[in-house]
Amino acid sequence: MKSIFKLILNTIPRPILIRLSYVVRPILAFVLRGNRFTDPIDGKSFRMFLPYGYGTQRNNVLSPSTLSLERHRLLWLYLKNETDFFQSELDSDSSHVSNLKIRLRDAEASSALKVLHFAPEQAFYKLFRNQKNLDYTTTDLLSPLADVKADICNLPFEDNAYDVILCNHVLEHIPDDTKAMQELFRVLKPGGLGIFQIPQDLSRATTFSDDTITDQKERAKIFGQYDHVRVYGRDYFDKLRSIGFTVDQVDYTASLSADLVEKYCLAKGEIIPVCSKK
Repeated sequence: MKSIFKLILNTIPRPILIRLSYVVRPILAFVLRGNRFTDPIDGKSFRMFLPYGYGTQRNNVLSPSTLSLERHRLLWLYLKNETDFFQSELDSDSSHVSNLKIRLRDAEASSALKVLHFAPEQAFYKLFRNQKNLDYTTTDLLSPLADVKADICNLPFEDNAYDVILCNHVLEHIPDDTKAMQELFRVLKPGGLGIFQIPQDLSRATTFSDDTITDQKERAKIFGQYDHVRVYGRDYFDKLRSIGFTVDQVDYTASLSADLVEKYCLAKGEIIPVCSKK
């Protein structure tokens, strides 16, 4: 199975994969149903998750039902448990929301939360689209799920436009990530929340890139995927801070039991960069 999934990932363009997945997903979910692992996004359980990876494949990573990966499930749990992102009410009565949660909407606001989602993941797309408390916009250059086709380094949005920006596993593809970060900062509202997950090697102090490496196999070996342009190190957080963001490095798996980390197939120790703009 690993070799089949690896071949599919490396030969079929991502936009086509997205369309094909809508047909294959319900079949996989039926065949693999069980009770060993659970996808917290939809609550469905399976005897195994699917392997995933463009190079070295990881076992029990891809949820058969939502097609979520470790990072998607981790983000879902964080948004659900630590913020009011899924709060259904649009009125000013937020007394039912725990004071321990991050409030993404002003207490007096009655309008929907303005959310900008880059390269929207299938695991989230329909769920976020159907949330009545969200004014939800997706953007990407190539994704068939994008409402707005746009270059992240030259966004067609006004300054201070969005309450929440989700931009996950995008920046490692962008040659000028400084310009991309500046655009993210520009369109985020003061007091807004940005979550900018990236594949990160926490054993590295500094980010590594080398434009002279052009062979796709060599790039995949060094950068993790042929279309990645760098490997981010621990200095990623400081770069975001240099742009102007306040950054909280959240190791959310540390707040979960070992049993839940295993049950949800999370990557223990993965950091969520939670960014805000003063």
